[in-house]
Amino acid sequence: MAILDVQHIEKHFGPTKVLEDISFSLEKGQALAIIGSSGSGKTTLLRCLNFLERPDHGTISVGGNLIFDAEDPATQKEGEVRKKRLHFGMVFQSFNLFPQYTALKNVTLAKELLSQERPDFKEKKRQILEEIREEGEVLLSRMGLSDRAGHYPSQLSGGQQQRVAIARALALHPDILCFDEPTSALDPELTGEVLKVIRSLAEQKTTMIIVTHEMAFARDVADDVIFMDGGVIVEQGPARQVIEHPREERTRQFLARYAENGGA
Repeated sequence: MAILDVQHIEKHFGPTKVLEDISFSLEKGQALAIIGSSGSGKTTLLRCLNFLERPDHGTISVGGNLIFDAEDPATQKEGEVRKKRLHFGMVFQSFNLFPQYTALKNVTLAKELLSQERPDFKEKKRQILEEIREEGEVLLSRMGLSDRAGHYPSQLSGGQQQRVAIARALALHPDILCFDEPTSALDPELTGEVLKVIRSLAEQKTTMIIVTHEMAFARDVADDVIFMDGGVIVEQGPARQVIEHPREERTRQFLARYAENGGA
């Protein structure tokens, strides 16, 4: 059974149709890369999955459970949005860290706030917060940032900040980890350290959706690739097949332009 099943998603902004009839599925432990030019709808699709945008049509299921149906108001209650977002860990282009908090606090904050809703929180507050802190330290260690836990974002490089953001997304144990161009705000010399972390997560069979312009990375790390253009899925399939032997002319043209621009 697919961990994620997306069927016939559409999204309009006024008269402009940004997503049209988007359907795909993702198996647990798979990494899916989404490629395409700016304005193709890639980021809007991730925002719909994370309910930062509400689709105008279609359904989204996680683990076989329907969590959104554009035709069913019961799946769109505002009070349920936060619970739905917990299925998707989101890593944005910009790091979105809280500047007033340390790296460790940025990682643990959301889980600390959620823990306050536990019925045993008052009774076990110290124990619960200590467990969350220890887990945060383990996540920072996985990111290679054990010695930066007490540093503030302004004291970290862009690559380090993005790795903190990845640890923060992992802290809530999402079903699917989503990356929206995670290296686009980084200098070239810092891109490699973030891609190395994502590659490691893929090797650990973390279920991921990665919007990226790094074609070689998508080819080598993703199980499947979706190419989007003009708000539609033009082609999808195994990563090497789509990137090295695309079937569709629009995919070939996009990859040719990418190569001509030196991979930029």
